[in-house]
Amino acid sequence: MLKNTKNRGPIRALTQRHKIAIAGVATLGAAALAFSAVPGNAQTTTAEAPTGQVAYSNEQIKDVKGSVTDQLAGDKVKAEQMSAKHKAAVAAAKHRAAEAAAKHRAHVAVVKKQAAEAAAEKKAEAARKAKEAASRSAKRIQVKPVAAKTYANNLDGWIREALDIMKKHNIPGTYDGLYRNTMRESSGNPNAINNWDINAQNGVPSIGLLQVIKPTFDAYHVPGTAFSQYDPVANLTAAANYAADRYGSIDNVNSAY
Repeated sequence: MLKNTKNRGPIRALTQRHKIAIAGVATLGAAALAFSAVPGNAQTTTAEAPTGQVAYSNEQIKDVKGSVTDQLAGDKVKAEQMSAKHKAAVAAAKHRAAEAAAKHRAHVAVVKKQAAEAAAEKKAEAARKAKEAASRSAKRIQVKPVAAKTYANNLDGWIREALDIMKKHNIPGTYDGLYRNTMRESSGNPNAINNWDINAQNGVPSIGLLQVIKPTFDAYHVPGTAFSQYDPVANLTAAANYAADRYGSIDNVNSAY
């Protein structure tokens, strides 16, 4: 019974070298068969042919072996040459790919550098323009004259100007406190003078809107105002400065002070 052959592996295709080897073996076999078929004492059929064994059989076998060996060696050389050419082609392809990659990286680096330089230049230009604009704006502000605040030449104007000066010197007081005490002391007359009280008897009469005597006016005079008790703004600010020192604020004064 035949053995089960289902598990046999796949038959490999014969290579060119295998085919050449088989052909050589077949030739050697045929030569050997021909040699063995000739009898040892065979004679030639013609009168001239010498008797004896065939002398060329061994030489033919040697020639066949030599031809097969040479052919196999030649195939091996060709295969090695083809392998060497393939390796050289692969190496050349890798070299070209490496050069192309290097060129690409260099190009990308140049593009990035140019972009960075352009961005830096653009930023610097923007900063320069902003600086120039700020400089021009500052020059315009410096050149532009500041309009001086004006006040009416009456009690309302004098009180408002006095309040602005008091604010600069941190002197407390309100419009109501100045107005209320002014109306009680002088009825709003900057030239009012008291010639009958004890101060007048002592030679230092009370003068101006808030009836300030000379020693008090000089002691509490506010810088930036006139040195005259009759000046309405100077009189108001000096009196408010004195009241702040003695009473905390002109707002706290409700009678003679």
